Amino acid sequence: MSVSDYIYTTAVELTAAMDAGEVSAVELTQAAIERIEHYDTDINAVCVHDFDRALTGARDADEVRARGGRRAPLLGVPMTVKESFNVAGLPTTWGIPPFRNFVADDDAVAVKRLRAAGAVILGKTNVPVALGDLQTYNPVYGTTKNPWDVRRTPGGSSGGSAAALASGFGAVSLGSDIAGSLRIPAHFSGVYAHKPSFGLLPTRGHTPPPAPPLAYDRDLTVIGPMARSAGDLAVMLDLLADPDETAVGIAHRLALRTARHDDLSSYRVLVLDTHPLIPTSDEVRAAIEHLASLLAAAGARVERHSPLLPDPIEAARIYMRLLLAAMAAAYPPDSYQQALDAAQRIDASDTSLAAERVRGAALSHRDWIATDNLRARHRAGWSELFTRFDIVVCPASPTVAFPHDHSADQWGRSIEINGADHAYPDQLVWAGVATTPGLPATVAPIGRSNEGLPIGAQFIGPLYEDRTPIRFAELLERETGGFTPPQFP
Repeated sequence: MSVSDYIYTTAVELTAAMDAGEVSAVELTQAAIERIEHYDTDINAVCVHDFDRALTGARDADEVRARGGRRAPLLGVPMTVKESFNVAGLPTTWGIPPFRNFVADDDAVAVKRLRAAGAVILGKTNVPVALGDLQTYNPVYGTTKNPWDVRRTPGGSSGGSAAALASGFGAVSLGSDIAGSLRIPAHFSGVYAHKPSFGLLPTRGHTPPPAPPLAYDRDLTVIGPMARSAGDLAVMLDLLADPDETAVGIAHRLALRTARHDDLSSYRVLVLDTHPLIPTSDEVRAAIEHLASLLAAAGARVERHSPLLPDPIEAARIYMRLLLAAMAAAYPPDSYQQALDAAQRIDASDTSLAAERVRGAALSHRDWIATDNLRARHRAGWSELFTRFDIVVCPASPTVAFPHDHSADQWGRSIEINGADHAYPDQLVWAGVATTPGLPATVAPIGRSNEGLPIGAQFIGPLYEDRTPIRFAELLERETGGFTPPQFP
């Protein structure tokens, strides 16, 4: 094999090839750099380059292998990291122009763990402004395009990482998620991602500039791995999941349960393909229907309805309130006052998602606690549901990747579904299904649209049983073939 044949090879396969002496870390890293330099002018996925240090790290990895040193899980594997993570010596801007010159002094905890595992970090991937969009563009680094169709978005806010993986710019990546920011880009770009259970992976150093990197879990927010295979997600999860040694890790140790089953025929699966508040496109529903048929043929128990499912309408309302409360905490005073004024104008009888977003941005602490109590009831409902099921299969988003839309008021945008326009932010309901109760969710590619665009599905598992949805995706990968690359000229 030539080194170019390894461009889309998984991290697990790359470590095996390097261990066998078939290819070196330097060769793999140089090939990834050359590919970025050749193709990323069109895609704009890797916005911050760290090529010199990457090559140094690759040489160090080769030396470790040559002298028979410890074979770390990612030794010599080229990868990328989302721009929002602190990497010592590199800018962390979150796409916000006033912080274009902010440079981190230290690595985020997750980045340190990846380096300790031998990973070679090529650079950082693009994000939307303040990570606050389902697309990836900002005034600092520009627009990231979907490798499957550059007229479309790769999703956001981890869109740069998803586009990098689909383009062959590194084997794995590190992203984050509050509103589908791992899962939607994976679905749009045809790759894999895992949103972990809330609080499972330490977020210290995934910090907006110029804030200090504190051990603090912002409500709803998680960090997580992205890859081109479910097996690589499993490796990344195990590397990242130990508690933060400066916080809960002082007293706690990781004891993740094994996956519930090791064969598809043993899984009990609830399939959801549409939401009462927003339709699912015909193409996404067809792909999920095909997946349900495949699972049934493999012997899995597949059901379409359950009285144990927490009320999806109430869940979506809770999510919108909590999401906007989390976002509005960072509003400048003038914007927050506008949010308070807007909330005063909302009719008490208006239960639309738009109204809930307005209320959420102005939520008092008393009302936040009341909403959090509702969330706890839903979390308990999910726990009961997972005594009858192992996995819930549902869309990651109602549509395939949509064309770029950079209109200034994103809350006023629309999304076309089956020929009709719907409110752009309402598509977040599928992200909220797992995010609100803090459940783990893995996204994997399951098919293509009529135009050849990727379609993924979301596999939601029981709280803190993260290995179950990842293992389910891994078993399914054997049936579907998993990732396929887009065509490059």
